[in-house]
Amino acid sequence: MLAAISTRCRPMRRVLHLGTLVSVETRARANSAEGSSHRLFNSWQRGFLSDGDDEAARAAILENALKGRQPTDLMLRCTVLDAQGGLNQPDQTRILIHVGTVKSVSGQFTKSDLCAEHRLNPRDLRKIDSRIPNLVPTILTRKEAILINILHIRALVKADAVILFDSYGSVDSRLHSVFLYHLEHNLKQKSTSLPYEFRALESVLVSVVSALEAEMVFTRHLVGGLLAELEDDIDRDKFKRLLHYSRRLQSFMNRAKLVQEALEEVLQQDEDMNNMYLTDKKLGVERKMEDHDELEVLLESFDKQVEEIVNEAETTIVSPSLNHVPSVP
Repeated sequence: MLAAISTRCRPMRRVLHLGTLVSVETRARANSAEGSSHRLFNSWQRGFLSDGDDEAARAAILENALKGRQPTDLMLRCTVLDAQGGLNQPDQTRILIHVGTVKSVSGQFTKSDLCAEHRLNPRDLRKIDSRIPNLVPTILTRKEAILINILHIRALVKADAVILFDSYGSVDSRLHSVFLYHLEHNLKQKSTSLPYEFRALESVLVSVVSALEAEMVFTRHLVGGLLAELEDDIDRDKFKRLLHYSRRLQSFMNRAKLVQEALEEVLQQDEDMNNMYLTDKKLGVERKMEDHDELEVLLESFDKQVEEIVNEAETTIVSPSLNHVPSVP
C-alpha cells in the first residue's frame, strides 16, 4: 500500500517517528500555517521538513542562532565599595554612594553602559559575566581598571572603587560574605602604604588562597580518614570511594594550578604590572616600566602560597586500582 501511495504522490522525504511513517511535507505545511520561525526550527530539529521550506528553515535557524549572540542586559547584582571602603548595594531606590557623591545607578547593567563608564571593551565583560561558565582564572589590566575572575570572585577594581559582580537575585554564600567583610576592612586601613587598588587585590587573593586551603584541608581529611579505614578493613566500596576522592583531588589540583598560572602570567609582564598602578595613573604620576617592586612582592607572596597548595595536592593524590581489589564474597 505504501508503494501505491508513493506512485500517486510526488517524491518526498519521510521520517520514522514513534513507529509511524510521517510525511515531512505534511508537517511543513502545518508549521507554515502556524507562521512561526520557532516552530520551523523545532520541526527541523525533529526532522519534519520539506524541501520547499528549506530556505525558511535556514532563516529560522539563523535567527535563533543570532538571538543567542546578541548583546543582552547583564542581570547582575552589584556591590560597590568606595574610596573610604564603604559598602553600598543597589536597592529598590537605585541609589548608592560612590566616592562621597550620590550617584543614581541601576541594578541591571547593559554591556554598553558598563563599557562606557569604565572604558572597557565588550569582550572584557565576558570574564565577569557570572552567567557564562568560565573555569580559567584571569587578571586583566585595562586603562582605568583591573578585571579579576578567580574562583568565586568576579570583580572590577578601580583607583577609587571596587565593583563586585554576582548573579542578580542570588544569595551570597558564606564564603562571599567573609570576603566582603575582609575587603571592606582592608580598604579602610590607613596605616598601610599600599594604594587602594592593591589593597583590593590583596583582599581578593587572600580570599582565593583561603578557599583553596579550606578545600585542600577538607579533601585531605576525607582521603586520610578513608586510608585509615582501609588499613583495618579492605573492601570494594572503600576502594571506589578512594578512587572518587582521588579524582576530586586531581580536579582541585588542576584548579589550583590555573590560579597559579594566572598569577605567574601577570608576574611575567612588566607592562601589565606597571599599568596596575591605577592611583598613580589617575594622579598623572609617571612610572618607569620596571618600577613595580611593591606589586611584584605582593603577587609573588600569593604565588608561593598557591604553589605550596599545589605541591600538597600532588603528594596527597592516590591512584587506587580496582584491579587489585580482593574479590568480595
